[in-house]
Amino acid sequence: MKDPRHITILMLGGGRRVSMAEFLKESGRRLGAEVQVVGYELVTKVPLAAAGKIVQGFAWDDPRVVDDIVRVARELEADILLPFSNAAVEVAARVKSLLPDTFSPVCDAETAAVFFDKIEAAKAFKAAGMPIPRTYSVINAEIPAIAKPRHGRFSRGIKVFTNMDDLMQLRDIKQYLIQAYIPNHKEYTVDCYVTQAGQVLCAVPRLRLEISGGESTRALTCRLPELQQMATDVIHAFNLRGPVNVQYLYDEDRDRYLLLEVNPRLASGVICSIRAGAPITDYIIGESLGIPLHPCDDWSDNTLMTRYWKEVIFYNS
Repeated sequence: MKDPRHITILMLGGGRRVSMAEFLKESGRRLGAEVQVVGYELVTKVPLAAAGKIVQGFAWDDPRVVDDIVRVARELEADILLPFSNAAVEVAARVKSLLPDTFSPVCDAETAAVFFDKIEAAKAFKAAGMPIPRTYSVINAEIPAIAKPRHGRFSRGIKVFTNMDDLMQLRDIKQYLIQAYIPNHKEYTVDCYVTQAGQVLCAVPRLRLEISGGESTRALTCRLPELQQMATDVIHAFNLRGPVNVQYLYDEDRDRYLLLEVNPRLASGVICSIRAGAPITDYIIGESLGIPLHPCDDWSDNTLMTRYWKEVIFYNS
């Protein structure tokens, strides 16, 4: 029988998440366990190699990837399977039922597929009565408008239009979510953790001050009870579990929050919320061990996170 004091976490698509790997190790020590982090990546020379072992695998859309992850997880006797990208979440959801002894805090594959399709997600949000930016079809679009690729990631391919002719000339326009563009706005992400029983243990809003490649590089925690409740309502409406981040746009002119995205995974900027005192990595490891968990709302307001580059060097490569 495996020693419960030794925990192996298989990270899917977390090749740059060195800080997260270190937080997981710290959480393990606090909970009396030694954590080994293993990354499943297309290549082995990724930053995460500075914090753990890397296993070279297949692309997320490769038909062999599910069986390969199952094989790797069994060989490692992985205790936790943790995805870090949209595609990795969908794969983890498919793998989950094949690894009953591995804790994988992800939603089902069908729900993930809806959230990762911006057009379908907007429909689901509207059907659930969530406030969202005004959403257009091609024939009723108005200017100014913002167009987002329905399967886009990291803010790639997003375009703002102030001219109707330019919008109508957008190639593959039906593959874009088209919404009203709100120029005076702020963007917030709410970092949450939900137990497998459906209890929301934390909901920490943070203002996205600076974004690079779709990821927060500068963020500030903000105690906003209205936004915390809105994110909690979203989680319950869609029956989500595990780490979840909910993104909102604050319309400064009309003083309202509008739902943009729901991502059933850890956000890249969740480090800000963890440093502010939200024990999200403790929750992940604690729930895998069956340790009683308690809600946390005493995290620090106005905690500022800013990021910098740090190199990982591979010799004789």
